This record gives sequence, structure tokens and C-alpha cells, in this order.
Amino acid sequence: MLRRVATWLLPGDTNRHGVLPALLIPLTFVTGLVDAVSFLGLSRVFVANMTGNVVFVGFALAGARQLSLWWSLLAIGAFMAGAWTAGRLIARSAVDSAFAPVTAVHLTLVTLALAVSLLFGHRGDGAQIALISLLAGGMGMQNAIVRKLAVPDMTTTVLTTTITGLASEAPGTAARRRLVSVLGMCGGALCGGLLHFHVGPPAALAVAVAVLAGVTLAGRR
Repeated sequence: MLRRVATWLLPGDTNRHGVLPALLIPLTFVTGLVDAVSFLGLSRVFVANMTGNVVFVGFALAGARQLSLWWSLLAIGAFMAGAWTAGRLIARSAVDSAFAPVTAVHLTLVTLALAVSLLFGHRGDGAQIALISLLAGGMGMQNAIVRKLAVPDMTTTVLTTTITGLASEAPGTAARRRLVSVLGMCGGALCGGLLHFHVGPPAALAVAVAVLAGVTLAGRR
């Protein structure tokens, strides 16, 4: 099934990564999940969308009291640390071979975030620092490996260029990837938001853990 999906996303001989393009769809879903947890429950900060955090830094410096300068800077720093760590792992092997190990570390970080959320909640400063650091670090790792894979229109986090291409270019095979990316992130955000409001942040993180576990296992196989 994964091969069929990958071929549908990249038909013909354009796919150089086997089933990995298909696995970017659930990773995009995870992006929506964790950003729902962070934005709705962690002082209005993103752990995946660094563009938003950079803008939030500017707003906070301008005097927006509902935004935290330090939490946004923490998310950016943790994201960069995760990306740096993934870069070191990728440098030791081919990018396809590094996909499963990098995703496994990401899975470990989100699992730790789930444990923190269950044990300490998400309201206290210590819990928020831990959750933002773990989740942003994991998303930095995800972005680093996806960037190296370089599957067109499937960045798993940034949709501005994707939506621009969807609107400005003629329909074709690229539109499939763009539409799937938009729906995947929106679906993750919807799921994360519903779980956050009606069950609690740990439920959304548990779904992210389950999805990442499946992606790690599929990537190893």
C-alpha cells in the first residue's frame, strides 16, 4: 500500500526514495497535532512552525503581552538543536538509511513529552519548558531529514509555498502532493485541537506517539 501511495505521489521514475514519500503524509499529520498542543496549551508558541515563532518574537518585542518572547526563543533554539543533531546523524549515512533512526529519536522525544504531560501537566513553567524543548527538538529533527529527502511539495511543516503552487500552477501530479500536504496538516490540527479541548493535551501527544511509531517501523522495513 505504501508503494502504491508513493507511486501515486511521484509517478514514473521521479521517485528516488521508495516508500518514504508516502511516510511524509503521517509526518505532516503529526505537525498539525503537536502545533495544536503547543499553540493551544503552551503559551501561544509553535513547536513546528518556526516562521510563526519568528513573527511572535517581533510581536512580543513590540509589546504584545499575550505572547511570550522567551517561550518563542526557546522553541526556536530547541528546534535548531534538533535539526543540528539530525544533521550529524544524516552525515554518517545515506539519507534514506538515516530516516528511520532520526524518526526513532523524534519518537523518543515526543514520548518523553507525553510522560511529562501526564506526570506534571502543562501549566507550570518547568513543564512548559520541558514540553516546548522536547517537541520543538523533535520537529527540528523531522525537518532536517525531510529537507534532505527533498520530495517536491512535501516539506511536512511549511505550506506557504505549497499553497502558492496549488493556486498558481496548472493541475498535475504536483497538485496531488500539495493537496495531501494541506489536508494532512489541517487534519492533524483538527484532531489535536479536538483532543486538546475535549480530552486533554496528553491524548493528542499519545496519537502523535502512535503515528511516529508506525512511521519508524515502516521506515525500518
